[in-house]
Amino acid sequence: MASFLGSIEEMKKVFNKFDKNGDGKISRDELKSVLTALGSAPSSGEVDRIMSEMDKDGNGYVDLDEFIAFQQTNINDDDGEAQCGNKELKDAFDMYDLDKNGLISANELHAVLKRLGEKCSLSDCRRMISQVDKD
Repeated sequence: MASFLGSIEEMKKVFNKFDKNGDGKISRDELKSVLTALGSAPSSGEVDRIMSEMDKDGNGYVDLDEFIAFQQTNINDDDGEAQCGNKELKDAFDMYDLDKNGLISANELHAVLKRLGEKCSLSDCRRMISQVDKD
């Protein structure tokens, strides 16, 4: 099953960015921290809503399996096709689209990854964009 984030390996890398203390689970504070670093400034209620959607076993944390399941069910419909109207997908896109022109450039990707503490060169970002840029 494909997902917006790509392979399971890519989802693990994203999960590890959220899991700041490396304990194998994402806490509410870790989720809020990443969303804030991405420029989203979520309210307490928004963080609670996202956590409740992701935390299926209700233990107050999101483990890797819950994270992957959330990505797959919220990005793909029953046929595995991406849902264009998905609010979470649009919100994620908007976090990277810094100039709000409807496109994510290599420079915008680089700026966001840098804010998240990712050591990634601009040429790496250009390569990432070229891998997903279909037109």
